[in-house]
Amino acid sequence: MRKWGKLLSVVMVASMLTVGMTGCGKDKNENTTIATEGNAAEGNAAEEDDTAEKTIREYSLFVATAGKEVPDDNRLYQQITEKIGAKAKVTWLTGQTDKERVGVMIAGGEYPDMIVGSNATPDLVAAGALVDLTDKLDNYPNLKKFRTDEEWNMIKGANDGSIYYIPIFGKSNGDSMYVKHNDEAFWIQKRVLEWANWPEINTLDQYFDLIQGYLAANPKDAEGQENIGYEILCDDWRWFCLENPSQFLAGYANDGAAIVDADTKTARNYDDIPEAKAYYSKLNEMYNAGVIDPETFTMSYDQYIAKLSSGRVLGMVDQGWQFNDAVTSLVSQGKDDCTYVPLDLTIEEGVATKYFTPAALNVGDGIAITTSCKDVDGALQFLNDLLDPEVITMRGWGEEGVDYMVDENGMFYRTEEQRENAKDSDWVNENLASTIYSYLPNYSSGLLFDGKNAVNPAEQPSEFREGLSEYDKKVLDAYGYTKWTDFLTYTDDVGPWFPIYSAKNTWESSSDAAIAAQKMEEVKREWLPKVIMASTDKVEDTWNKYMDKYHNDTNYKVFEDALSEAVAERIAIAEGNN
Repeated sequence: MRKWGKLLSVVMVASMLTVGMTGCGKDKNENTTIATEGNAAEGNAAEEDDTAEKTIREYSLFVATAGKEVPDDNRLYQQITEKIGAKAKVTWLTGQTDKERVGVMIAGGEYPDMIVGSNATPDLVAAGALVDLTDKLDNYPNLKKFRTDEEWNMIKGANDGSIYYIPIFGKSNGDSMYVKHNDEAFWIQKRVLEWANWPEINTLDQYFDLIQGYLAANPKDAEGQENIGYEILCDDWRWFCLENPSQFLAGYANDGAAIVDADTKTARNYDDIPEAKAYYSKLNEMYNAGVIDPETFTMSYDQYIAKLSSGRVLGMVDQGWQFNDAVTSLVSQGKDDCTYVPLDLTIEEGVATKYFTPAALNVGDGIAITTSCKDVDGALQFLNDLLDPEVITMRGWGEEGVDYMVDENGMFYRTEEQRENAKDSDWVNENLASTIYSYLPNYSSGLLFDGKNAVNPAEQPSEFREGLSEYDKKVLDAYGYTKWTDFLTYTDDVGPWFPIYSAKNTWESSSDAAIAAQKMEEVKREWLPKVIMASTDKVEDTWNKYMDKYHNDTNYKVFEDALSEAVAERIAIAEGNN
């Protein structure tokens, strides 16, 4: 039986619990907080044994993005910890960019046990800060089967044959069962659709005509606050809300860094395509008409979420997951009519859309174990045990009899009280596991391993309808839909290179392509707000100056060529030729 650290007497527990978290890379015995003994069987979560003692292993985890602190006494956090004999103490990015914070770590040579580096992941790889997991994963079957052989090959292809991290997001256990759109779209408040008698909105002009009409008729909300027509999130890395909608409007999928021609298999930027000029010219018109919030280019992410949470913002472009906290807040306030539905807009009618596509594999980022970790195998076992079938149920549904019930056929459901609890953001933060390990591997959709219940309670067919408010039922019924994703057209026609932005995420900061990408970003960050805020009579001239700067100063062709090479490499991997 494998023992995790030294055995400690029960008498020491109280004093150990008062000790603060130790720094990066400390011996795991120093992080022990509960005195028990046991084993974690490979491939399965450690079985509970009331008569045995086991050590609770604690690992430090830094996630290079903003996040919400979960209290240590969260009920499911404690139950999962007890079950698997391990836990992670999660810290989040504050006050710096991901590259700045990770750069400090690299300079000092000290890291947490585990890290999600976000855009700084290539820098961690280049610094030799991450453990190569290639030869270890076979010992951890839950982790190994979390990705297919083709996906592991894609991950290795991005890192010269090594696996330094495990991509976290977008993994279904079997076929996805998405009932809501977590990815990018244009979003519109439900009350706006109701006011307009449930219209079909397909183009950018129709979208802004609707918002303008509603604002003219309803300048203030029911509480007397000024309504805001449109927000554009520009804070730090979240500025994709400003710079990438052109690809969608032109009928391309979210390759993120560029659009890929399906015939020539080459990548090109989406910054100078006709749809980009049409989009930013429309935003200029809306800014001058008072539809766009004048604070939109200077507000922080927290300010953005606060404005959405107030119920005043009629529309925006964003990833669905990025404003979940605002939706939860609106629902808890009883403002279901101020929550949003996704729209897959184009510039012209009749263009096939690709907003709703299969989950993307980001081979440029994921959960990694650092060279400062003194218990690499234990950390891998922790991640492996989080994917144990019973633990997956706990992470998604909670505790049987408290957070959900089971009928005579083994189907999960919630009582009305349990549904109300799940809508209360404060209650969730204190009780459920959904926000605890949100940046560690988990299935986001599909079925549990019992083969009949959904991984995500919101996707349980009977539970989804029962969990809807009467207002939301009215919205869906008005359109003849059964779920929120029915507002979009699904397609799996994305190509084996999808999403190509993850290739960009593997470039070292000093590479020619990365330098070109950085210059492109600098030019866009400077000039797109100028284009949008220019007076109507100066927008054409401002756009032309922007394009001159872009084409002459960014070396964008190097950027495009590097992505085209990545497209070819991914096609070869998919065809088994690499």
